[in-house]
Amino acid sequence: MPLSLSELKDRAIRFAQEWQDSTDERADAQSFWIDFFHVFDVKRRRVASFEVPIKKADGKQGFIDLLWKGTLLVEHKSRGRDLDRAGQQARDYFPGLKDHELPKYILVSDFARFRLYDLDEGTEHEFGLAQLHEHLHLFAFLTGYQKREYRPEDPANIKAAELMGALHDALLDNGYHGHKLEVLQLP
Repeated sequence: MPLSLSELKDRAIRFAQEWQDSTDERADAQSFWIDFFHVFDVKRRRVASFEVPIKKADGKQGFIDLLWKGTLLVEHKSRGRDLDRAGQQARDYFPGLKDHELPKYILVSDFARFRLYDLDEGTEHEFGLAQLHEHLHLFAFLTGYQKREYRPEDPANIKAAELMGALHDALLDNGYHGHKLEVLQLP
């Protein structure tokens, strides 16, 4: 069962407080991501691997910091490093991935900031570590919640509902209350 939004927010706030002073990728990145997944009650070992070897776009050997095949690719940097460069580095791994391994999301971080690229929607969201609790909706793929899109109703469906309502009203106006139905003319 997914965590409540309140519990997710509490966990995200505690996570941000715990990691607010971290700076060194080599020393803390893996622990940071294990704790990040814990915010969403996801056991990282079940879904993602660290330091996945890969041939980069330039043919050189590289290592993906964290890969959840088909879902998420993470590139982590030390505090203050260029997130644009980290995002490009993540994309440089794509030629070495099989089609089913290609992620839907790229997440880059330098401990202080996150940048999430939603590759399906073509969007990019950047926010600070302290604001993680305000951006939990971006991580619905981790929480078990599903994003829903509401569209305007089809005019044909609206017309059909109006006709059904008119039929109902006409039946009641003519005394039908569950008895034998007689054929009625609608206006």
